[in-house]
Amino acid sequence: MEDHWTVGRVAELAGVSVRTLHHYDEIGLVRPSARTGSGYRAYAAGDVERLREVLGYRRLGFGLREIAELVDDPSADAIAHLRRLRGLQVERRDRADAIVAAIDRELKARERGLTVTPEEQLEMLGARLYDAIGGAYTATRRTEPRVAAQIWDALGDARTVLNVGAGTGSYEPADRAVTAVEPSAVMRGQRPAGSAPCVAAAAENLPFEDRSFDAAMAVSTVHHWEDPTAGLCEMRRVARRVVVLTFDTDEPGWQDRFWLTRDYLPEFADVLAGFPPLGGMAGAIGARAEPVPIPWDCADGLFEAYWRRPEAYLEDRVRRAMSVWTRVGPEAEQRAVRNLRDDLGSGRWAERNSDLGGLEAADLGLRLLVA
Repeated sequence: MEDHWTVGRVAELAGVSVRTLHHYDEIGLVRPSARTGSGYRAYAAGDVERLREVLGYRRLGFGLREIAELVDDPSADAIAHLRRLRGLQVERRDRADAIVAAIDRELKARERGLTVTPEEQLEMLGARLYDAIGGAYTATRRTEPRVAAQIWDALGDARTVLNVGAGTGSYEPADRAVTAVEPSAVMRGQRPAGSAPCVAAAAENLPFEDRSFDAAMAVSTVHHWEDPTAGLCEMRRVARRVVVLTFDTDEPGWQDRFWLTRDYLPEFADVLAGFPPLGGMAGAIGARAEPVPIPWDCADGLFEAYWRRPEAYLEDRVRRAMSVWTRVGPEAEQRAVRNLRDDLGSGRWAERNSDLGGLEAADLGLRLLVA
């Protein structure tokens, strides 16, 4: 294995010009620190690693000044940068999926001879296009008071709280000192003014000392993590108490708990195929599990929120704030929406789910892990 690489070779491998590398050298962003046998400057392995990080952020649209701050972050090692880059790339992929889905919807409408208004065109592909999942959060993902009360009660007397995978800040207790962790730039950009300070980091590599917080919380985010168990163990490391809202896939036939996955979206099971069992996650941090009922008028537009309001799932803006729809893809989404619309119109949905009408809340698999 080579121990250094010439400027020309690095430019060839990285797909950039030698002039670009010289510019990075001039501004101190990436400087070759090795020498060839002839005395020419060359890139050592560490320089190549730093360049990889720089180019990764650059191709995601970050400016050079912002990139310098990111790669010089003393709390982030190579693994942290890789996880951050992976998260940003997944975010970009989700945005692309949302755009493709929007194009498909307009194509289908036009092929059927339907008129697509200027407003609908803008909503699909212009200024009002929701940024994959994240862009719709402020519209439909609000704090549900009854769920919040259960989470905050589980925090006990904690005064300092770390919110991991914090998103836009829902469920952050206002009466405690909160620090947020959120890898998504889209989510961080939507946090309201005056909200808790937010650190760009991944759950699996929290940049904090052991027992830095009284409690660490995570709300409806574990299923997005690359390694849920590792993330939970990190929360256990940095906090004396851990409170996590997640999903139970241990119960036999769990896919049939909710009519939407049972009758219209069987692909939901594939989305959670690699998700760790609840018992395993609880065991990893020594937690107990509590059921979290979802009220029929739940204010937080999570995937199961509209179990007694099925018409909501026909609304694009509602679905865009739910990661499930992006994960299953536009074909499954369109089929599910079409079949649900037909069943609502014919009365079949009401007939199948007549037992839901009198319920104030439903247990659809949400669980609170408390350690």
